[in-house]
Amino acid sequence: MINRVVLVGRLTKDPELRYTANGIAVASFTLAVNRPFSNQQGNREADFINIVVWRKQAENAANYLKKGSMAGVDGRIQTRSYDNNEGRRVFITEVVAESVQFLEPRGGSGGNRDQQGGGYGQGNEGYQQPPNQGSGNQGGFGQGAQGGQRNTNDDPFASDGKPIDINDDDLPF
Repeated sequence: MINRVVLVGRLTKDPELRYTANGIAVASFTLAVNRPFSNQQGNREADFINIVVWRKQAENAANYLKKGSMAGVDGRIQTRSYDNNEGRRVFITEVVAESVQFLEPRGGSGGNRDQQGGGYGQGNEGYQQPPNQGSGNQGGFGQGAQGGQRNTNDDPFASDGKPIDINDDDLPF
């Protein structure tokens, strides 16, 4: 059996962090994910998907994500039900995240993505390294996102105006 979900979207509000009676952190938030097609009026609709994340990743999500932040979620769908105050059965479908990736530099979200390098998750200028985290690939920012400095030699495929010489034997197809 396979139960796997991969989503990329924006948070509709700040994550809500709680702790169980045993002291285990759990955070919940809603991710707005655009549909891949437009409606009859030419507008793109979105699905609003409930996400639950546990333990250290829950604390990280609550500390570093906020309303409007773009995030990637890898997890599984889970359903549960309960009886509400009126005695009606309520069914809940949510994604239990196994991994949450921060897809924007800290402080960057929503309307300022063009200032971050022209696209989602590109540009590390606004990134500030979380405390007590080593250097290198943090939160999906790629190499060179160290202490807010960007190394321009990170991209081995950067165009220098010359064609790339690749042997046909090196291609996987």
